[in-house]
Amino acid sequence: MMEQRRYSSTSVLQFFTISCLLLLSFSGSVTAYKNYTVGDSLGWYDTLEKPSVNYQKWAETKNFSLGDFLIFNTDNNHSIVQTYNFTIYKLCDYNDALQNDTIEWSAANPSATAPYPVSVAVPLVKEGMNYFFSSDYDGEQCKNGQQFKINVTHGQGLPKSLEEPDDAPAPNSPDFGSDDSAPDTIVPSNFNHPIEEESDKDEGSGSFSLLFNSLDLKLNGLLILLGIFCIF
Repeated sequence: MMEQRRYSSTSVLQFFTISCLLLLSFSGSVTAYKNYTVGDSLGWYDTLEKPSVNYQKWAETKNFSLGDFLIFNTDNNHSIVQTYNFTIYKLCDYNDALQNDTIEWSAANPSATAPYPVSVAVPLVKEGMNYFFSSDYDGEQCKNGQQFKINVTHGQGLPKSLEEPDDAPAPNSPDFGSDDSAPDTIVPSNFNHPIEEESDKDEGSGSFSLLFNSLDLKLNGLLILLGIFCIF
C-alpha cells in the first residue's frame, strides 16, 4: 500500500513537471518580430576601417525570419546592397543584376568631403538565402569583409505592413521612381516596432487579437501556479 502511494505521488509529480515543460515550450514559441543591428556596436564598415568586424560570424549567431529588420549603421562612404543572386554576391558587383533580385538600399558618395552617419532599416521579405554587401570602390569594401549571407525562415510570415502587390516595381526598377537610385529607406516609419503595425483590421481580427491576449494572460497565470507546484 505504501509503495502504491509512493508510485502515485511520483506519477503526479512527473505529470506536472512534464506539463510545466510543455507549457513553457508553447509559451516561448510565439515570438515577436526582431530588429538586428548589423555588426552590433561596430556598425557596417569594411576591415580596412574597422579590422575587427566579422559579419558572417555575427550572422551565424542569429535566427532570421520574415518580418525581421536589419539595421545598418554606417556612413555615406559605404553602401548597402541586398541581393538574392549568389553570383552577384560573389562578384561584389551588381551592375549585371536582374530587375527583381537586387536592391541598393543606400549608395556611397566617394566625393563627399566629410562623412556623415547613415542608418538604414532593411526588412526581410523573402525566404531563403539573402546576401548583403557594399559594392563601392570597385568592390573593394566587399572584398575587405563588408559582406555576409543569411538564411531567412518563414517564422510568423510577413506582417501586413510589409506585404505588397505582386506587380509592384522593385526599388531598383526604372519604374519605381524618377531617380536612378533607390531611396535610403522605403520601409514603414514604425520599423523599430514592426509587430505593432497600424493597419486596417476588421472587427473579426480585433476580436481574435483580444481572445489571444486573454488566453496568453491565462496561460501565464497557469504557468506561475504550476511553477509553484513544481518547486514544492
